[in-house]
Amino acid sequence: MAKRKSQLLEILYASSLVSKIQRSSARMSERGLATELRYPFLAIVGQTEMKMSLILALINRAIGGVLLVGARGTAKTTAVRGLLDLMPVVERSICEYGCEPDDIYTHGMDGVCSECATKIGMGDPITEPQPMRLVELPLNTRIEDVVGGINERVALEQKRILLDRGVLSYADNNVMYIDEVNLLDDTIIDAILDAAAQGQFTVRRGPMVSTYRSRLTLVGSMNPEEGSLRPQIQDRFGLRVLVRGVKSPTERLEIYRRATSYQRRPYLFVQDWYGETYASAAEITEARKRLPKVTLSPETERVGLSWIEALEIESHRAEMTLFEAGRAYTAADDRTQVTLDDLRAIAPLALRQRHAKFVTDYFAKQDKEEAKIKEVIADKTVDSSEKADLSD
Repeated sequence: MAKRKSQLLEILYASSLVSKIQRSSARMSERGLATELRYPFLAIVGQTEMKMSLILALINRAIGGVLLVGARGTAKTTAVRGLLDLMPVVERSICEYGCEPDDIYTHGMDGVCSECATKIGMGDPITEPQPMRLVELPLNTRIEDVVGGINERVALEQKRILLDRGVLSYADNNVMYIDEVNLLDDTIIDAILDAAAQGQFTVRRGPMVSTYRSRLTLVGSMNPEEGSLRPQIQDRFGLRVLVRGVKSPTERLEIYRRATSYQRRPYLFVQDWYGETYASAAEITEARKRLPKVTLSPETERVGLSWIEALEIESHRAEMTLFEAGRAYTAADDRTQVTLDDLRAIAPLALRQRHAKFVTDYFAKQDKEEAKIKEVIADKTVDSSEKADLSD
């Protein structure tokens, strides 16, 4: 594979024990000290696939999210929460109704509220740049908590209906994290996946109807010991990562040392990794800007589709994820033309666990039946009794 151009990929592929770039001496106080010192994302030893998939999902939401599958204690939740320090800035509506400039292009001035229409007419912004946020979904959440529902307190005390926003609406332009996604109620996970795929969802409660945006990056994690995930739900996640414990005794010892160092002196530990964190966050932002310019050649598309055909994958989400992840990987490497090496780098993440043997066997059986039907209806011979009937 050709030498990588971006510092971001060099950091991710670097040795688990020694970073390949010079650490920054900048003090964290220059950017404001966080109230919660999260374990640095890039300080996680090994787990290149997991870190890569999460960063690609930040760069390109069209990938369709990430599913992390692994045993307990393999840094799944630590990695997701560590993304907060790498999240880019997005334009977020400052209107209580969520009006955005795109609404005008789609629906005209009637697409925004009167206050936003006035602001736009005066040349004032109705959005402002804000960092992406991490929205975590509790395991005991209800469907009303997710999509929104009637405010029960207002209904009982004031005898009127007020529709509360759900967690999904707050996840717009953010990352939504569902830990132990395999234990979540099927109705809730279906609602979240549909909303993430469509970019919006509608809530109807009695006479109240509201439509909210849900342009979110979805991340789920699960421990296979605690139960499996329904195939139709698993198919909706773009990248699938098998998170295993590292095998090298040297790396396992390094994990222990970093963990204890972080517990004893978290501020100094986080500051020690500030250089890599700052550099990677900046490159993620640049990669997002570069993404619209990234393209695939017809030959690259052809080869990618041939892989999917050879693996007997029925779901069309396979090629969507493969090509969009390839575009994100290329953007991360400061290029605009996807190569076969780019697709090979992310193909296992995009294509694993997509071959459904039951579906393959089912369609094979149906193909035999279809062949028999076509054979029968194509036979032009007519027996003697049918000839007699025709002559009459």
